[in-house]
Amino acid sequence: MSSSVALTLNPVPGFCVKSIALQPAVVHRTATSHPLSTPSDTTGASSNTIPKGLKVFVNIAWDTNVPPPPPASEDAIQNAMLGRDYGELNSDGWFIPVIVSDLRDDKDKSGKPALVIDCVFNPSIKSRTLKEADFKAFIIELALQRIESQTSLSLSRQIGMPNIASKGKPVSRQMLVPGLLIPPHNKSDAKTTLIQELASPTTSASAPGPKEILKSASNTHTPTWTWTPTKDQRKIRFMINVPNLTHAHISNSTLDVEPRRVVLHVPSLYDLDINLDAALDTEPTASHGRLGEGATELKRSRDLDVDGAKAEWRVAEKVIVLLA
Repeated sequence: MSSSVALTLNPVPGFCVKSIALQPAVVHRTATSHPLSTPSDTTGASSNTIPKGLKVFVNIAWDTNVPPPPPASEDAIQNAMLGRDYGELNSDGWFIPVIVSDLRDDKDKSGKPALVIDCVFNPSIKSRTLKEADFKAFIIELALQRIESQTSLSLSRQIGMPNIASKGKPVSRQMLVPGLLIPPHNKSDAKTTLIQELASPTTSASAPGPKEILKSASNTHTPTWTWTPTKDQRKIRFMINVPNLTHAHISNSTLDVEPRRVVLHVPSLYDLDINLDAALDTEPTASHGRLGEGATELKRSRDLDVDGAKAEWRVAEKVIVLLA
């Protein structure tokens, strides 16, 4: 059985990286975000256009609840640092889990608008990151790639290193993390088991999937999905179609349930961001789409039940069913 657990992150600041947006982009925001340009009579806006050249501050932070990278040989680590891809049969692939926050608005030291994003890693890699320049560059590139994969931003690699530990305080949040990634001594801290794998009795063994997290965002696509309210109207049932999902993918994947948002990330396969506050006329992007038919009803629904959220991967039906 493969399961996911809910963990609360309280990131500790590490260091800050400054980049810029290389081109205009439409980014999607949660209801608690504050877009850069929102009419004063509009509340809960969920997307806005990021202009080319806008400064983006990336906080590299640490939290023990983020799963650590798996044990690996130095050769495997060096291969990952060099960005070498792996075939499905390669058992030496190495990856580093990273949790990316929502975008937040801030200002630079001259008072001009800027964006802030937290990228949170397990502190087991902190020492090497601070001691080895090449490894630090790898961690920064990994953070930038994951941000680009999760948003529509394209970030410059001409970066600066402000002399600050963090641009603002990293934000606490709750995440769903695959149980396979949680070390045994941390599993007792999990609040609840959230995902169960319902195997098909006629399903043959799944082929191994990619194990490396450092992938191009172009390798992922948005899965189709539908939603229905439960009979008592207290929860929403999401059906996410994942026909290519395998057991190997599950161990590297994250499902994040927030009061008004569901984010599924399967490295090199799927990126889905369901924002219940998304504008009805929002254009679809690489990882965001229209809420579709019934969008008005969905937008008006109550907040998702984060603490009581449960999900199943129905292998035979090739879907993930989320009840929240």
